[in-house]
Amino acid sequence: MINLKNKKILITGADGFLGKHLVRNLLEKRGIPKENLFLPSLQELDLRNRQDCRKAVAGQDMVIHLAAKVGGIGLNKEKPAELFYDNLVMGAELMEASRKEGVEKFVAIGTICAYPKFAKVPFKEEALWLGYPEETNAPYGLAKKMLLVQAQAYRQQYGFNAVYLLPVNMYGPGDNFNEESSHVIPALIGKVYEAKKQGKEYIEVWGTGKATREFLYVKDAAEGIILAAEKYDEAEPVNLGSGGEISIKDLAEKICRLMNFKGEIRWDSSKPDGQPRRLLDVSKAEQKFGFKAKTPFEDGLKETINWFEENRDKMLIL
Repeated sequence: MINLKNKKILITGADGFLGKHLVRNLLEKRGIPKENLFLPSLQELDLRNRQDCRKAVAGQDMVIHLAAKVGGIGLNKEKPAELFYDNLVMGAELMEASRKEGVEKFVAIGTICAYPKFAKVPFKEEALWLGYPEETNAPYGLAKKMLLVQAQAYRQQYGFNAVYLLPVNMYGPGDNFNEESSHVIPALIGKVYEAKKQGKEYIEVWGTGKATREFLYVKDAAEGIILAAEKYDEAEPVNLGSGGEISIKDLAEKICRLMNFKGEIRWDSSKPDGQPRRLLDVSKAEQKFGFKAKTPFEDGLKETINWFEENRDKMLIL
């Protein structure tokens, strides 16, 4: 087990949704001195740039690579090339710079979008290469999947300790509620809030509602990543999830109930559902580094809704 208190750690994407929770965990739960964490913003260092990657990793013992250009189905359909290029180049340049600098460990965060569209449920890590990802997010998913290829190749040729994690869809306080790029939970919360505010009798939701998703509370995700950073040093990818599945229809109805919205849900079936089902086999994470999600889904949703309602007026959204 690695004692993180004694390590200099670069965290990319530290000012993002997941990054803020991960940094808070390291400072408050692990007791890591703030001066041991390097948390550059996109304005300070552009990780698509080789020289900036070299600056980022200089003097670091560990890299936790969270930074990504990411969004929901809408953004994936609108900007597939940007999502492919930016994520591919960031990962490739940062890992290469880390190897050259002699970084001890690289923790790469992949994505559930890397799995084949029709992977057998629950998704086992061994199924990653058994088909093409769901088309609407394939460029993003494949770009992030190349981090796994790179990690395994660097381990084989250079003995570089790079590990690869596959978190499922995350949610929680501080999520991205921007209408153009948010994922399904914050998008639904935003729609219901606006419908109530405007006195509307319905909300409109993309797709048929039949697709299923698994969700991981962001504080649980942060804990899982840190446990892997401390305890996992193997080549094989590992899923991070909650092990629970819910249809988008049931999710929308649950959010309406929790927000006391009595209106109708109208489904726009001309819009895509995305991948038909998503549910991870989460046994390897528990076996290899003792991670198991703890937050009940409804409790996490309530916290997310409460955070949004308290902070809505501070955000430039919708």
